[in-house]
Amino acid sequence: MPDAPNIQPPAAPVETLKVKVDGREVEVPRFMPDPLSGKPVPTTMIQACELAQVTVPHYCYHPKLPVSGNCRMCLVEFGTPALGPDRKPLLNPDGSVKIAKSPRPAIACATPISPGMEIYTNTPAVKQMREGVLEFLLINHPLDCPICDQAGECKLQEYSVDYGQAESRFVEPKVHKPKRVDLGPRIVLDDERCILCTRCIRFTRDVVGDDALGIVNRGGYNTLTAYPGRPFDNNYTLNTVDICPVGALTSKDFRFQMRVWFLKETKSLCTSCATGCNILIGSREEKIYRYVPRQNDAVNSCWMCDAGRLNYQWIGREDRLTEVRGPTPELRGWSAVLRELTRVLAAAPTGSVAIVASARQTNEELYLLSKLGRKLGALTDSVPRLGEADRLLVHADRNPNSQGARLTGIAGEPLGANLARIAEGIRGGTIRTLIVFGEDVTRHGIGADLLSKLEHLVVSDILPNATTALAHYLLPGCAHAEKRGTFTNAKGRVQKFMKAVEARGDARAEWDFLLELLSGLTGEKRWAGIEALFNLMAAEVPAFRGLEWKALGDAGVSVPL
Repeated sequence: MPDAPNIQPPAAPVETLKVKVDGREVEVPRFMPDPLSGKPVPTTMIQACELAQVTVPHYCYHPKLPVSGNCRMCLVEFGTPALGPDRKPLLNPDGSVKIAKSPRPAIACATPISPGMEIYTNTPAVKQMREGVLEFLLINHPLDCPICDQAGECKLQEYSVDYGQAESRFVEPKVHKPKRVDLGPRIVLDDERCILCTRCIRFTRDVVGDDALGIVNRGGYNTLTAYPGRPFDNNYTLNTVDICPVGALTSKDFRFQMRVWFLKETKSLCTSCATGCNILIGSREEKIYRYVPRQNDAVNSCWMCDAGRLNYQWIGREDRLTEVRGPTPELRGWSAVLRELTRVLAAAPTGSVAIVASARQTNEELYLLSKLGRKLGALTDSVPRLGEADRLLVHADRNPNSQGARLTGIAGEPLGANLARIAEGIRGGTIRTLIVFGEDVTRHGIGADLLSKLEHLVVSDILPNATTALAHYLLPGCAHAEKRGTFTNAKGRVQKFMKAVEARGDARAEWDFLLELLSGLTGEKRWAGIEALFNLMAAEVPAFRGLEWKALGDAGVSVPL
């Protein structure tokens, strides 16, 4: 008897309500997921306005945090259907539902919608309320804009222009609060700039689970502070800089480094672990100044860990490998070195070559190395990296592309299972050529004594190490920020990243010179560009079948593991 077809039950219909936003009727879900628990909660006015593509200014509200409703910037007017004695809606002479306008405004972030509700975001009264809120916020705010790191990304600046008054009526002395407070190892606080929105408090308490921040004192003397005697130091503190709508919380790493309007932003990925957090790389004149998280609800929401955020300084190190070289002083330049390397590998007996490919290489590079391994009959593997996971984003797998190494066939399960066999092969003399991409194998059981036994040691890396020092062929590679490609994260999500800065010296993207090397060995034509290479890989690797570069988009696509 044939198996019953796998028929999925139809999804439950989404309950919707019709509301009007500034006179335009829209249909919105009655419930939306809670940002923390994911459970359905009533849709609020501000969410309905967002779905209607109407901007409601706000400070304390953040779509990924619990609602506090304390800034009052999102005040709007609203009305609901007028009800008669029989609790049925009253009608106007034209047959439309009569709306009873509320005598009081409501905060859009915390007020749920109801059937037939009308929301007014642009009335004279609403404009006056916004002017009043901004006037109060600016009363004690310092005139720090010329030296503030938040300038260019500051909601107080933007809203003052869009919704504020043209001039101030305040003539009294400002209240002065602590400035340049060393809040922790990565954060500087300026309490005079703080508008008490409590975003940082709610993020730290409700998302991270570290109840480290709070507000002390009263009234106009309220100040943000850390728990007494304890520095603000968890692995997610720098997210508070991102969500601070003003310049109260600033990053010590980025502080006074660059004006944000000069930065070029490039969509990329964090390579610190297998989570694959989506990021934006901020760069200028081929120098990287910062990483900030890029929203992807399927991966990292709006957040990233501090360790991953600061893991970029090595890209600009002065000791970067920048010169391609061969075994003799006169063998220099990519063309000459690759030509000689092609000759050496073509003459290598089957089984005499081994490849150690880092799981920090891209899917495309691992695919090409796997293809090279099959051509040479080589033993291949990748190096595992393990650490401690947390409950939020940090994964125990510290490689960004272990899944890519498995799916492309360069490594098995577990990663590193063949490293001892490779070492034994070198010791016994059966492996005479070792190709290493992105690893210092002297730290993983293949010491300098074994490397010295090899006839040919081919190494591609970014920074110098004990393995590159012994290489006969040194092929300088690129950091992920200096090339394009894809990674597959721990959950099987294939995500692409783009090139932010140019590599220095002779350094080339590994996939680029691997294509040239394989073309010389196999006689196949060299494919043009990363897009064509990805599509070819997707056609040949079963796990990626059906994918196309252009279909990956900014958020990536999941594949079965």
